[in-house]
Amino acid sequence: MITFRQLIAFFVTVLITITGFAQPLQTIDRIYDPRIQTVLLFPVVGGNPNDPALTLNPPVIALDEQVPLQLEFDDLTANYRSFRARLIHCNADWQRSVLNDIEFTYEYNDNPITDYQTSINTKIPYYHYRFTIPRVKLPGNYLLVVYDERNRDNILFTRRFSTYQNRINVNAAARFSTDPSRQFSDQQIDLAIDYKGYQVISPQDDFRVVIRQNYRDDRTIRGLRPTNVRAFDQVLEFRLVDLSNTLPGGNEFRFFDTRTMLSRANYIDRIDRPADRNIAYVQVGQPRSRGAYIQSDDFNGMFVIDHRETGNGATNGDYVEMIFTLRTPNVSGADVYVNGAFNFWRLDDRNRMTFDPALGAYQASILLKQGVYNYDYAVLTTGAQPKVDEAYIEGSYSATENDYEVFVYHRPPAARADQLVAYRRLGVNKRK
Repeated sequence: MITFRQLIAFFVTVLITITGFAQPLQTIDRIYDPRIQTVLLFPVVGGNPNDPALTLNPPVIALDEQVPLQLEFDDLTANYRSFRARLIHCNADWQRSVLNDIEFTYEYNDNPITDYQTSINTKIPYYHYRFTIPRVKLPGNYLLVVYDERNRDNILFTRRFSTYQNRINVNAAARFSTDPSRQFSDQQIDLAIDYKGYQVISPQDDFRVVIRQNYRDDRTIRGLRPTNVRAFDQVLEFRLVDLSNTLPGGNEFRFFDTRTMLSRANYIDRIDRPADRNIAYVQVGQPRSRGAYIQSDDFNGMFVIDHRETGNGATNGDYVEMIFTLRTPNVSGADVYVNGAFNFWRLDDRNRMTFDPALGAYQASILLKQGVYNYDYAVLTTGAQPKVDEAYIEGSYSATENDYEVFVYHRPPAARADQLVAYRRLGVNKRK
């Protein structure tokens, strides 16, 4: 008779065989070890991996182009630790596929991370690691898993990335919503898929379309069905009247500049310099949900790491304790957060704000590396069904400048996993 202990051991063995890890993995962008900070994954376009602006590009690359993806992160233990990286293939819904490693990798799928440097002249010491993502065979979604070499179950963080192979054409356009009641607050994406010369059995059912706003996985549209199938022309049209292809426009992001600690830069009120760290106070914020839209330039929620004095933010950039203050009445039944790509758009204890009745404002303290950051303030209701609302404080305007991506997935006949067969980037309200 099989005992309960033997049954558990069997399932753990199966889990390790399938994923390579003895614990279930969430296929999301997430840092599990709080001592790991500033995890960047970006394509190295132009051959200069030290260009800070490269990190503004999403980790989405063409399979046929020789553009590497580079991973960078810091370990604030200030002690050398051995890390390894592994890739996991995912389907269009970001659930792990059934593919074996040999089906999507060229090399053994377990790589040591050996490129590292120590921080230079920083109050908070750290090790800075770099790793180039190995090439993959198939277009699609992938999860990068970085773990401690000495303990395979100690997963440090996970990062998503995608590779595409444009086998069909996507025509897309973004504009304000066709609903009169939402035309000043929402943006609508109309698109058409031209699949001439591409083998597909049931085009209206086989293609899976995902639309993403500002490279955010929490701002996506899924499950779209074509409104018109032009079988003779081999074109699918998505011109929906139910507003399922509509997203809030949001507002331009707030930002601050901490590239130097020698003086106050943009939107920094003051800087304190105790011996063990630097403390910077971000300019006090006010709600922007009322009034007219105000045009400004931003990074659409992203950030860049840089150090003005040396030009080398990777190892010369220090970690700064950032103090955020939002002057607004206490929001009952909800929590308020500082939101941005610096936290993978996650609302958790790291970026939760606390209301101070004496100040009549919310405050939060977040440790961030020197650079230029975009952020906004988000509200999360605390009821039975929590809901994120960025418009409550920031407002939402169709005139806002945003970036959009269109992903089209298909599982070819006899294939065992979804492939990314088309990728398109487009912008709305671009001013430069």
